[in-house]
Amino acid sequence: MKLSVIIPCYNERTTIQEIVQQVRATGLVHEIIVVDDGSTDGTREILKAMDGQPGVRLILHETNRGKGAAVRTGLQNAVGDVMLVQDADLEYDPRDYPALLKPIQEGRAKAVYGSRFLGGPRRAMFFWHMLGNRFLTLITNLLFDTILSDMETCYKVFTADIAANLDLKSSGWGFDPEITAKILRQGVRIYEVPISYTGREFEEGKKIGWWDGFTVLWTLIKYRVVG
Repeated sequence: MKLSVIIPCYNERTTIQEIVQQVRATGLVHEIIVVDDGSTDGTREILKAMDGQPGVRLILHETNRGKGAAVRTGLQNAVGDVMLVQDADLEYDPRDYPALLKPIQEGRAKAVYGSRFLGGPRRAMFFWHMLGNRFLTLITNLLFDTILSDMETCYKVFTADIAANLDLKSSGWGFDPEITAKILRQGVRIYEVPISYTGREFEEGKKIGWWDGFTVLWTLIKYRVVG
């Protein structure tokens, strides 16, 4: 099995080198595709120095287009049998890869999400972020007749044949609900496994805010209605 890890990256100069090293250290990865989404803080210079390392591919967006656009670019260039989305900020631990890949390797699933709410070790989250996440996940479950515990998780893993049929459109925070809706509309049931989570504070670079929840909610409704 060839695993392609896609890392969307925007202004993560303090963490990008470390996360790439952690991903490589798993020994499970065929390729790491880092998509820099118009960084302006020196991240690009770090990435350019890393480009060409074994298994590492760098793709540059000239302007900031959003996480969804960066993931789309990564998927369009990936050659693996399985795709895994990895944030660049060290909130998610690549040591969870074996657990995420196991259901696919054993033929029990074609899409796996890593859930922060199934008992894995975690740093305490913001209460209102947790509440918003639970609400949006509940809406997902109601609209698509499923029982996910963490729709907004970064760790989304799926096979290349699923990726080929996604036709993703969202550029920003609508990515997570869109990809979830389109996987479920393919008739694929998503398998969840517990993961560890080390959430960061806003002063540490956390970017998502409460207002992004409206984008997520609208995206869920849109893709339930229009497909």
